[in-house]
Amino acid sequence: MRGNIAQLMQQAQKMQENLQKAQAELANIEVTGSAGGGMVTVTLTGRKECRKVRIDPSVLSDPEMAEDLVAAAFNDASNKVDAESQAKMGAATAGMPLPPGMKMPF
Repeated sequence: MRGNIAQLMQQAQKMQENLQKAQAELANIEVTGSAGGGMVTVTLTGRKECRKVRIDPSVLSDPEMAEDLVAAAFNDASNKVDAESQAKMGAATAGMPLPPGMKMPF
């Protein structure tokens, strides 16, 4: 029984190290989302901080459409960050199931 607990503690420590490494990697990535066939692009970091917004000048003639495209591009980039985060965190936990509702990164 003691051996199992020690082994479990080692696995938990290794998983924590892997999670910290994955979080650091995520902080350094940049993901670009787009909308309107690339007329609007939004670049976010892994922490969902906006780095860049590019808007094709032809979109600016219709402010409502521009607003919708910016929102859609942001959502696209946000979804890409979520997918990348889930992939990296899944690899960091080595397939260990996490409790339902536990969101990564913490």
